[in-house]
Amino acid sequence: MTAPSSAGHRHGTGPVRTDGADASDGPDRLPPIRPAYNRHTWKEIAHLLLNLPVAVFGFCYAITVLTVGGILTLTVVGLPLLALSLLGARQLGKLERARARALLGVRVEEPSPLPPARGEGAFQRLWMAVKDPVGWRTLLYDAIRLPWGIFTFCTVLTLLFVLWPVLPYLARGLANVDRAMVRALLSPSDELERRIAELESDRGVVVDTAAADLRRIERDLHDGAQARLVNLAMGLGLAKEKLLEDPDTAAAMVAEAHGEVKLALQELRDLARGIHPAVLTDRGLDAALSSVASRCTVPVKVTVELADRPAAAIEGIAYFTVSELLQNVSKHSGARSASVDVWRAQDRLLIQVQDDGRGGARLDGGSGMRGLADRLGAVDGLFAVASPAGGPTVVTAELPWRDREE
Repeated sequence: MTAPSSAGHRHGTGPVRTDGADASDGPDRLPPIRPAYNRHTWKEIAHLLLNLPVAVFGFCYAITVLTVGGILTLTVVGLPLLALSLLGARQLGKLERARARALLGVRVEEPSPLPPARGEGAFQRLWMAVKDPVGWRTLLYDAIRLPWGIFTFCTVLTLLFVLWPVLPYLARGLANVDRAMVRALLSPSDELERRIAELESDRGVVVDTAAADLRRIERDLHDGAQARLVNLAMGLGLAKEKLLEDPDTAAAMVAEAHGEVKLALQELRDLARGIHPAVLTDRGLDAALSSVASRCTVPVKVTVELADRPAAAIEGIAYFTVSELLQNVSKHSGARSASVDVWRAQDRLLIQVQDDGRGGARLDGGSGMRGLADRLGAVDGLFAVASPAGGPTVVTAELPWRDREE
């Protein structure tokens, strides 16, 4: 009979297993004793018992708002009353989210507040409050909660005295239903919140862009055509004084003033072209982009495949996008040739500008591409740059297609 191995004994320990592990670590070890009614269970029970009084109040509020507000909308006071009631519903939803956070541990973000009034009329502000989806979803939540509140209150109160051993498990199931209802009706829509944030950001970009364009036009007028016109007026004044004394000098000054007029007119034409070129209005993108390409320092092939013209705003953004990109080709690319392709794909207007230059273009490279990306993003457009070192550079822009209103 073989003696037991000394490896199976450990000093100062209890029973050992033949695989060297303590018996206390084995699968037959009982789990530690835990209270059936722990802190989380009591919170869930409290939430379920509070469902009845909260549901009664919310149901009465929702039914009163829908009934009285619906009837009074036929009168002058109906719309303001309904708007105030929906604002109140927002506050009820806020209290319900706080109760769910405290008792159920549900982390629900607060919906975005109504946008502040920015000079709209009183009717527009009231209509915005009446259309508030957060208030309407809260009213729906309050309207359907009464039967559920009665059921949970009666069930939990009965089981608390009759079948209390199974109450923790049933309370967890009922509380999960409450959690689902809070998340479904009282939580903000992720897509809606994202869209609101995008629109707020885009609105800021549009305002900043418009302000920058106005400053540019003012600067160009002040430093260009206005200065030339001031010099022209002074020159004509001096020519008038010398007209009788020194006709030859006066004639030379008039000739110089005539040249200033031509330069001033050219600057005004350039400025008008920068605001909105006449060729774009009269003949569309094909002719306007061909005109821009003719001023580029490298040969540019322009291909425009559009059966119809887009809306004027989209057409203008497309024109200035290509114009800015071709200026970058002239100034920074060192290219020998470039191409511009414009076409429509379903509900999108696509633009692609390519050159065989040195590459390395980036959105943060200081060439104005960041501004172009922001402008396109403000109208739900896209802007992508592929420009590896050594070239070629391919810039793709997308704009939403909107039909032109005749």
